[in-house]
Amino acid sequence: MALHERLNAENQISRPTVKTIGAGGITVTRTFSDRFDLQRAPALPVADAFNVIVQMRDFESHRLWRRGELVFEGGHRKASLAITDLRDQWQCHHLSPFDNVRFHIPFASMRAFAEQAGRREYVALASVQGHADPVMFGLAQALLPSLDEPDVANLLFVEQINLAALAHLSQTYGGLHFPVDKKGTLAPWQERLATEFLVAHFNISFSVGDLATQCELSRSYFNKAFKESFGRTPSRWLAEYRVARVKECLLQGAPLAEIAIQCGFADQSHMTRVFTSYAGETPARFRKKNRTLSVPVEGLPE
Repeated sequence: MALHERLNAENQISRPTVKTIGAGGITVTRTFSDRFDLQRAPALPVADAFNVIVQMRDFESHRLWRRGELVFEGGHRKASLAITDLRDQWQCHHLSPFDNVRFHIPFASMRAFAEQAGRREYVALASVQGHADPVMFGLAQALLPSLDEPDVANLLFVEQINLAALAHLSQTYGGLHFPVDKKGTLAPWQERLATEFLVAHFNISFSVGDLATQCELSRSYFNKAFKESFGRTPSRWLAEYRVARVKECLLQGAPLAEIAIQCGFADQSHMTRVFTSYAGETPARFRKKNRTLSVPVEGLPE
């Protein structure tokens, strides 16, 4: 009996400390430990979401598995950030003391934020490991008192910090553009009309001139104002959106020729050329590397 109690106490001690708070659809968790002998953590549940992990101290060593395959071994510096797409299955083994803050962000929250900000572009965060990000580090630090005492935390403050995190992440890792100087940009109603039109027509032929007319602008001025508003031309915006849609279809297993037609390309060869120029790899290679574990992405604009 005494041995059993001692083993239970040791197992309890070897677990990391976990503190969690949620607001605005985003869950924030602080996990830390000073031990070197932690067990491998259970695999994270597959979900339609991202994890954004910010290191609060230098972290010497861990192993990271994706779908059972070891994909990273090493450490991360303080204030570095990692982004993982939870449609894959991830598992981590901490081999040294660590302290991190994890933002669990559903795809739906990213898209809702983008639409509320007048940006209907498709939003997905790029996967990164060990990227220095002082902004996210500062936001994580601001949440530490709330994580220490979640029962008395100001949830409105937590929600505002989470919104700031969404704004930073969507621009830095999601490709959204928010112009600093509004001079020469589209009016809000024109931005909304333009993005709604592009999303609705992403897989059919149309004239940019027709869209400019709907925005009550000349084609040349519309192109310039659109680029000032979104940081890219209408044709590039549309190409990036189509490539993002192709990526989603690839993860669901549809045939390449069918995906090409569904996403507005002339044929599979055309899709492959455009996809490769933007993604840096062919659709087939992207599918092989990123085939997921059957969690569909919901809420893509039709």
